[in-house]
Amino acid sequence: MRILGIDPGSRVTGYGLIDSDGRSSRHVDSGCIRLGAGELPPRLGRIFSEVGALVAEYGPDVLAVEQVFVAKNAASALTLGHARGAAITACVQAGLEVFEYTPRAVKLAVVGSGAADKAQVQHMMRMLLGLAKSPASDAADALAVALCHAHTFSTRSALRREAP
Repeated sequence: MRILGIDPGSRVTGYGLIDSDGRSSRHVDSGCIRLGAGELPPRLGRIFSEVGALVAEYGPDVLAVEQVFVAKNAASALTLGHARGAAITACVQAGLEVFEYTPRAVKLAVVGSGAADKAQVQHMMRMLLGLAKSPASDAADALAVALCHAHTFSTRSALRREAP
């Protein structure tokens, strides 16, 4: 399964693509969509078009995206929600199924601690995916979301097979 992971942001949106069979995963591509400052609507349009281009180029099977949480204030969460919506819409328009994970669940799945910091996530992405160097923090977060889905989907599938 090819998984597109997205770490949404209104200034930087991270993306990560992996191929996974649930037991082993391989890095396909990752990076950041750097949006900078300026009015929000053009930045949202750029997220939509660039995520759409990634979907067209790499043909992922599913989207795994980080859920919004209120860290600083409601306005920040709302803006982040808009960025997330632009990425999700691009994927839904292309027919992808969408899976959502909390930041804590992602960190727990890939680091072993829901309170892991960004440096720990970057290190684990380098180790788990055999990368030559640690990816940028937003790209690492996106890869972590994709790996979280790979592990979660694999576990759910195994449990369904064992259920009476």
